[in-house]
Amino acid sequence: MVSAIIAAGGRGRRMGADINKVYLPLRGKEILAHTLSVFQRCKVIDEIVVVTGPDDIEKCCGIIARDGITKAAAVVEGGAERSDSVYTGLSAASGELAVIHDGARCLVTDEEICAVIEDAEKYGAAAVGVPVKDTLKTIDASGRIMGTVDRERTVQIQTPQVFKREEIAELHRRIKAEGVSVTDDCSVFERYGREVHFTMGSYENIKLTTPADITAAERIIDMRKK
Repeated sequence: MVSAIIAAGGRGRRMGADINKVYLPLRGKEILAHTLSVFQRCKVIDEIVVVTGPDDIEKCCGIIARDGITKAAAVVEGGAERSDSVYTGLSAASGELAVIHDGARCLVTDEEICAVIEDAEKYGAAAVGVPVKDTLKTIDASGRIMGTVDRERTVQIQTPQVFKREEIAELHRRIKAEGVSVTDDCSVFERYGREVHFTMGSYENIKLTTPADITAAERIIDMRKK
């Protein structure tokens, strides 16, 4: 059984909005609604658990009912940190595999979800990403450029990120006890010496965090309809 954990607890500060960004409109429905629809359609996903803010639970349940998201098994309240929220979602799920995904990445495709799950089944854990296009530099505290990062060995990690559910839940529990903050779930695995396989994704799988991202997403949606 495969569980999708949708992390949908972010705010909309960089969007210039006073509501959770995943509830902002995008081509006729909420960003989160687009995301849930992809996972509802994906045949390899058995259940969906949404983690959202305490003030947004009713709104999230309304989207699920309106759009017929029958795979939705639970809508749970997120915590203070991303790791807290993911751990809560993992605890509410029942699948052997957990597909952890940002609610604001609504342009992910069935193909990407299937590919990263297949790699996780083969290698134990996997995450979608893309090669970096720009030259990356390291800097010191004063802003002075110190060196160039080898672009051939550098990737930009996205979501979904897929793990054995009980394993990633235990590591999240440990990292919470240690009071360590992480920005994604691969970082949790890395901290404890676990390996994560890289799965080639798409540059279209952007996380919508600014108004410019909304504009880009609208163009991608329109292009896919042609």
